[in-house]
Amino acid sequence: MRYVLDTTLLIDHSKGRPGVVELVATLLEDSSDLYVCDVVVAEALTGGDAMQRTTIEALIRAVEYVSTAPDAAVWAANSRRQRKAFGARSLADAMIAGVAWFYDATVVTRNPHDFEIQGVRALGYE
Repeated sequence: MRYVLDTTLLIDHSKGRPGVVELVATLLEDSSDLYVCDVVVAEALTGGDAMQRTTIEALIRAVEYVSTAPDAAVWAANSRRQRKAFGARSLADAMIAGVAWFYDATVVTRNPHDFEIQGVRALGYE
């Protein structure tokens, strides 16, 4: 199975949120198809302290980085237009969803509804 790690997962992992460190360990152990994309990297490394950013960078290096393909970006634009979702957060979520659609992957996120409404699979956690 393929997974795209959402920004929420990287940030929650860096903060040691209960259950998330274990979830990441399980995903790393059970799957060789774990992806992060440009939007997730940019969002996740924007905030946090030095220790959190170091933890995020280590996780980014442990998985496969994929760029947003042109078809994924077009898919994201269509998703936003169809949902009439024009805010900044909707752009990031649509781009992540577009990457998941392009790679036939499941988004691992604390906010599964944000991706399911776009028609992509999501693995939620709390």
